[in-house]
Amino acid sequence: MKHKLMNFLAKFEKGNTEQSFPLDYCLPVYHCVSDERLPHLNHIIRYKNVKQFEDDLDNLAKYFQFVTWNEFKDFFKGKFKPKKKIALLTFDDGFREFDEVVAPILERKGIYAINFINPAFIDNQDLMFRCKESLIIDTIKNSALKNREIDEKDILKIGYTDKNKLDEIAEKLGIDFNTYLKQQKPYLGFSQLQSLTKKGFGISAHSWDHPLYHELSLEDQLENTVKSIKYIKENDFLSDSFAFPFTDFGVEKVFFENLFENKQLSFTFGCAGIKVDCINKNLQRIPMETGENASETLKKEIAYYQFKKFLNKNIIIRK
Repeated sequence: MKHKLMNFLAKFEKGNTEQSFPLDYCLPVYHCVSDERLPHLNHIIRYKNVKQFEDDLDNLAKYFQFVTWNEFKDFFKGKFKPKKKIALLTFDDGFREFDEVVAPILERKGIYAINFINPAFIDNQDLMFRCKESLIIDTIKNSALKNREIDEKDILKIGYTDKNKLDEIAEKLGIDFNTYLKQQKPYLGFSQLQSLTKKGFGISAHSWDHPLYHELSLEDQLENTVKSIKYIKENDFLSDSFAFPFTDFGVEKVFFENLFENKQLSFTFGCAGIKVDCINKNLQRIPMETGENASETLKKEIAYYQFKKFLNKNIIIRK
């Protein structure tokens, strides 16, 4: 329903994006860029190819000034005066394509980015449960014999707390996740993370192992978060930011009150599109892997924001 409404509202959005964008900052978020078919992502993320990604960057550069993390923080302190509205480019999950595909593009264009990673997957120690689901679905779709016991539609309904079921299903299908991790190496290694840091990119926390936060108790939410930030700090990465895995839906005020007792933490990030949050240090990012280019995505987000503002529902209120 939301996407149908956004499509409808976007038809009436004719303004100049730079002028009509309702916030002073834009926070685009991607996961991966690749020209290759990636079985662990194909059924969960509509990642862009190199040309699509470069086109997005060029489009965004028309409307926004790309900034570094320090410039972003200084902007909110009133110490940095940009020539136009700013954009902080972000990536999630620490896939190896960030080093092999994305970083060379960004270096050539002079654009900074932060990649929010999960320490549990560094050096391909494990595969995130949604990636396991994608790999299972891919195996079923490409199998000559359909497994009647396993409905691929039900695979994506398995949540973080039931993720062990995926290992059982994989065993039935003859899928060896460990072999896949060793052969395909979907995630960045520790040495790559260090190299990216030396090149000037940001590496920051994205929870320990990418849970669905609304499935967790407050205690588990905080433990998963703090553990990831601690790892990032101990390894001299960017420890003053945190991005929620999936979404911050269902995360209550008390979580932020506890988390921001860490005075070194500057901002946390959700990915609910163009929205204002009642927690002023929790900023919402714009998912860019929608199957459309950056201009269309922004147009729809702007139109939807204006509609929600008209209804006085453009601010995320937390219990």
